[in-house]
Amino acid sequence: MIAGVGADILGAPLYEILGAFGDRDALAFDPGAPVREAGTIVDDARCSCRSALTELSWGWTGPAAEAALTSGERILTDALTAVERGTELAAAVFDATVTVVTGVAQIARLIDSFTTIARDATPVLALPQGQLMLLTAALEHLSEGLEVLTRVVGALTELTVRVTAMFPEPERGPETDATDTHAMSTTGDDRQPRFGREIVLPDGSTAVAPNTTAAEAVRRALTQQGTPYVWGGTVPGTGLDCSGLTQWAYGQAGLDIPRLAQEQDVGARVASDSVLPGDLAVWDGHVAMVVGNGLMVEAGDPVSVTPIRTTNSGMSFQGFFRPTT
Repeated sequence: MIAGVGADILGAPLYEILGAFGDRDALAFDPGAPVREAGTIVDDARCSCRSALTELSWGWTGPAAEAALTSGERILTDALTAVERGTELAAAVFDATVTVVTGVAQIARLIDSFTTIARDATPVLALPQGQLMLLTAALEHLSEGLEVLTRVVGALTELTVRVTAMFPEPERGPETDATDTHAMSTTGDDRQPRFGREIVLPDGSTAVAPNTTAAEAVRRALTQQGTPYVWGGTVPGTGLDCSGLTQWAYGQAGLDIPRLAQEQDVGARVASDSVLPGDLAVWDGHVAMVVGNGLMVEAGDPVSVTPIRTTNSGMSFQGFFRPTT
């Protein structure tokens, strides 16, 4: 209980921020530990199987032996991939835990600081000057608390992107119905949709991008929904402006595009009735990314998904462009 008249109410928002971090007791447990332990067990088993296959190859020959050995090698390769992915996942989970624990500690220190100020100010809280002093202190501490929360959310957003990248969507096989407009290419080993990559939009509907790069850029841009608008902002999860969002999303997909909105009219110009996910709608002072099904994502305040349009506060519309061609 914070001492002083009105101090409980003024300090309550800090406790609400602290509550946003969840159960503090759970933070004492490292959730990545079981993953690391399982990885060690799998890796030990993989080594034992490798030795067994080597011994088997010396005494067993013929077509059946070759098939069995090939299958065993494939299983060992999958096991190694699982171990490596598990290690990466455990590291990401550990980083997330450290981020949250650090945030909790910072908020707890702010609460202790405000509690001390309120207690020391008890003799003067009946006076207007005392009330004003306490209100000022509460606002300063709340502002710092919101900054901590914003930093934590930004860091967790980046970690979410990192973990998502560890588990790529499985490629669709070559089998397809003759009426499917997203027919598959069966040429070579790269069996991808002939017309691009499928994306799941926030409303649950799907759209197909012209290529993998565009699809990945859309997925990355959509992860930033809710990020505040900041003029000149380039920090995902913390603050982005319109061109900062599109440049970051395409950068994450492996394609560098110019920084300024009016300079992002790169690639091929696309007719308004032929836009696909990943295409950029460019004005002389604004840019947005088409996500499909008549929608686009843009850095308003905050980043959000809106219907596709060609008007924007009287700005001159330069057109739709496809950076990936």
